[in-house]
Amino acid sequence: MQQEINDNLKKINTWKRIFFLLVFSVIVGLIRILLWAVILLQIASALFTGEPNKNILSFGKKLSAYLYHILLFLTYNTDKLPFPFEDWNLTEELELPEIKK
Repeated sequence: MQQEINDNLKKINTWKRIFFLLVFSVIVGLIRILLWAVILLQIASALFTGEPNKNILSFGKKLSAYLYHILLFLTYNTDKLPFPFEDWNLTEELELPEIKK
């Protein structure tokens, strides 16, 4: 058992993943701030125009998909690194519900 733990601690891939987990944890914090900005802008748009801003809807969907991709990586559900280490199209290809029209 002790030997297995020692072997796991010596794996470079484990330490790389831990590094990327820390990096993407910081990015999640930044995305949360952006999501709150999107939320507040949509509230303002709904109050002033009576409907959500379509440009912000698209941005919010892309940001949500990116956050989802990061969370899949952080929870070990995927080994694919999120953007900027993978193609942005991978994030956009994730299955998300359609934008409400």
